[in-house]
Amino acid sequence: MPVIDLATTPLRDLNSALHNIQNGSNDLSFEVVNPRGSHSVAVGIDAPVTVDVKGSVGYYCAGMNDGGTVTVHGSAGPGVAENMMSGTVVIDGDASQYAGATGRGGLLVIKGNAASRCGISMKGIDIVVHGNIGHMSAFMGQSGHLVVLGDAGDALGDSLYEAKLFVRGSVKSLGADCIEKELRPEHLTKLAELLEKAGVTEVRPEEFKRYGSARKLYNFNIDNADAY
Repeated sequence: MPVIDLATTPLRDLNSALHNIQNGSNDLSFEVVNPRGSHSVAVGIDAPVTVDVKGSVGYYCAGMNDGGTVTVHGSAGPGVAENMMSGTVVIDGDASQYAGATGRGGLLVIKGNAASRCGISMKGIDIVVHGNIGHMSAFMGQSGHLVVLGDAGDALGDSLYEAKLFVRGSVKSLGADCIEKELRPEHLTKLAELLEKAGVTEVRPEEFKRYGSARKLYNFNIDNADAY
């Protein structure tokens, strides 16, 4: 397994190595040491590689991930897993603002807390946060799932489209057009699947509340169809 020390190896060399994986290569596991809060670590992965980062990272770690498995053994700065397409990103610590922003697929697991705007404009990504999330999370969320084991801050799901939100703790306030919805059997099944994938064993799906769009905003009103 290649070990890349960012104290001596330029970050560009790390990302270049991850971008140039040859078909049939046996070198699909990388260990990154001494990240020291570096920005844009392991971005743009488009192969089924595994990257273990031994420490905390700066902004945009694992951005645009498409098929890789990236684990950060520390905390992450803003924009972790931004625009992720597929694969898995796991943050052992906390994540700063807009984690998983515009994500189109894959699974983002944050074992600590997430700051404001977690899952903003999510477009299919699944996000599981073991702790709490900050204000304006899932703003304009279009599709995918946001699962929060802790509490949610102000304006959860503001201007939400069709993303599904599940919160086990308290919600400080709901954003525009976001309402609590019935937790049906199909939602419990999906929740159980996501919790299992995220390594959560101590809670039950029945402990969550579901939130979604009331579909009352301008874009949901059929009378406005001619305006588009």
